[in-house]
Amino acid sequence: MIISLGRSKIRSTVVALAITTALSVTGAVTIVSAEAATAPAGGAATVVAAQAVVLAAPGVEDEGADCTVPALPDAGSLPTNALLPDPFKKLNNTRISTTTEWRCRREEIKKLAEKFVYGEKPAKPSTVTGTVSTTSITVNASNNGKSSSFSASVQLPTGTGPFPAVVVLGGFGADTAAIRAAGAAVINYDPYTVGREGTPRTNKQGAFYSIYGATSSTGLLMAWSWGVSRIIDVIEQSSGTILRADATGVTGCSRFGKGAFVIGAFDQRIALTMPIESGSAGAPIFRGIPGEGAQSLSSAYGEQPWLGDAFGSFTGNPNRLPIDTHEIVAMLAPRGLFIMDNPHIANLGPRSASVAALGGAEVYKALGAGSNITYWSDIQDGNHCANRAEWRTPLQQNIQKFLLKTGSAAGSIRIAAKAQGNLSQWRDWQTPTLGSSGDTTAPSTPGTPAASNVTATGATLTWAASTDQGGSGLAGYTVYREQGSTDPQLGQPTTNSITLTGLTANTQYQVYVQARDAAGNLSGNSQPVTFTTTTGGGGGDTSPPTAPAGLAASATTPTGTTLSWTASTDDTGIAGYDVLRAPGASGGMFTQVGTSTTTSFGDTGLTPSTTYRYQVRARDAAGNTSPVSNTAEVTTQPGTSTGTCTAVPTVQTQWSTGYVIQPLTITNTSASAISGWTVTFTLPAGHTMTGSWNGTATVSGQTVTIRNVGHNGSLAPGAATASVGFQVSRPNGNTSLPSGYTCA
Repeated sequence: MIISLGRSKIRSTVVALAITTALSVTGAVTIVSAEAATAPAGGAATVVAAQAVVLAAPGVEDEGADCTVPALPDAGSLPTNALLPDPFKKLNNTRISTTTEWRCRREEIKKLAEKFVYGEKPAKPSTVTGTVSTTSITVNASNNGKSSSFSASVQLPTGTGPFPAVVVLGGFGADTAAIRAAGAAVINYDPYTVGREGTPRTNKQGAFYSIYGATSSTGLLMAWSWGVSRIIDVIEQSSGTILRADATGVTGCSRFGKGAFVIGAFDQRIALTMPIESGSAGAPIFRGIPGEGAQSLSSAYGEQPWLGDAFGSFTGNPNRLPIDTHEIVAMLAPRGLFIMDNPHIANLGPRSASVAALGGAEVYKALGAGSNITYWSDIQDGNHCANRAEWRTPLQQNIQKFLLKTGSAAGSIRIAAKAQGNLSQWRDWQTPTLGSSGDTTAPSTPGTPAASNVTATGATLTWAASTDQGGSGLAGYTVYREQGSTDPQLGQPTTNSITLTGLTANTQYQVYVQARDAAGNLSGNSQPVTFTTTTGGGGGDTSPPTAPAGLAASATTPTGTTLSWTASTDDTGIAGYDVLRAPGASGGMFTQVGTSTTTSFGDTGLTPSTTYRYQVRARDAAGNTSPVSNTAEVTTQPGTSTGTCTAVPTVQTQWSTGYVIQPLTITNTSASAISGWTVTFTLPAGHTMTGSWNGTATVSGQTVTIRNVGHNGSLAPGAATASVGFQVSRPNGNTSLPSGYTCA
């Protein structure tokens, strides 16, 4: 939708700041400053943040992409600093003094975080396509000749769309029933399809690494972030009748809480981020973890390749890091942030997490957005990843405020007294009072774009340049496609031209341009240009190939199968085939697991005694895809171990009503390779399994059986897998643990 005087698609700008008054509350201390409070015994520290009216910035994944970032320091030259770095100090050692400077300071933090902590998040691939339906989202991405696909399921609330949506990682996050009851859809996202756990750093797997390489130094958390960004790309490109592209949230618990934290920080289109009990590698400050008794940084780094490879040199000395997680919290400002934490499990680092929230809240406060952050660890239930009654109301308030845009409840910081951090012990900097730049005059409106060099997949646009009217200087332009109620962004050039790529053949585009200056002022929208891309392949090829036929499986083993089919036909030739797989004999979604340029494909890494379904589709040189083939069903052979194995549990953490076993190390103790394993053990009376990962668990009475999954069943002689774990609840005060572990 084009609006002549500009639109709400502007970068986050603070427009008002009110002052709140201190208020006494029974059993808690309520303060205005986002600094740690001293709570009464058994009470909680509560921070009521400053009220603010903040305009959100939908449509921009990284609004500081055009900022010039000075050269980053080398790891070997970093000084040791036991205190938290000053989030307001730029790389040139000067401090920001205006709210408009935060945009580029945030970009500096982003680059530091990528280099030293998470690994690089690549820009949007050259081509992202997909579909949005009432039940699913499909994503197809390609870049530099490499491609991958994945999907997510959708659950809509009652009512009439389009709906805001919350991406829930791995089935563990905020209460999905409460999310849907509040009026938001749930997108069930399996991060392992994008970045798989249980893989070595030198052979990372998943949709992200299919494009950027198995040896990429980017960790899983950033890969998961990339995947959610591509889901938002597809929502932006959709009709907008099912899901709203300008109202997306994200949540996850435990390892998926780590993911949600990073996902929200690195995509500014996400309006509400809700990590839960994220633990080490999540919200807790790196510098505080060694002194708190939380999972060590070396353990978190080694357990899974969550963090980027470069972080390995800091696990023993986080004081050398030029960044800490309070600045990742700050990267979310002024957008909605609701951190939910558990003070009853020290292994999760709740004290360090509260310090991160308090430190990041200072940036929120400086931007006039103090009411947009909530940290809540004042809870009674100590079970890991449980749905808390205390969180239900703030959860719905945050959804109403940031996704539905119907609420205005102020955020608060409620820290349980037993796990309360003190920010003053961790900083030697003070929060500045940020003024405006003084430039409140918008640039002139750009000229009407002219389209040239239009092809099936691209076009070049040029327009008469804008001029700066207020003295801060012209910073660049944002190019939008007119598309219903939500106009996706096509690029952010710094000059008055752009070459668009990844367009759809034989499609009409209506495009307009908006200018911005260094103070963040936005011009009016240019008049739109309308052009139509040419037909695919340069020769008018819009006809898809015929569907492959006769799909069949052969040579099936416990961990693999070979597929073959009859070739498709096409008037311009077949470029290749996409191989799709779904779990089980029915239900489950088909996702792309590979490609082939021939009429056969070998799929490996399967689970013994497991049923899969396969389909194949053809592609021609113009990008047209055929209907899918017939479905071939395969059941892998039972695992045929010729050796023996052992299962050794490690208690990662325990509390009065539960515990986590991580890792459950399975070792092949024989001289022969094994292609599958089964671990059996007994739970004490009254103990109940509440979750497991990297293994298929079944429970009969108090007997638990865990079988390998596809990626960790094959073990060479002497090899081991340490990716398996599980969580158990138990009666309060019962200190028993499982026994009788056997492996076969």
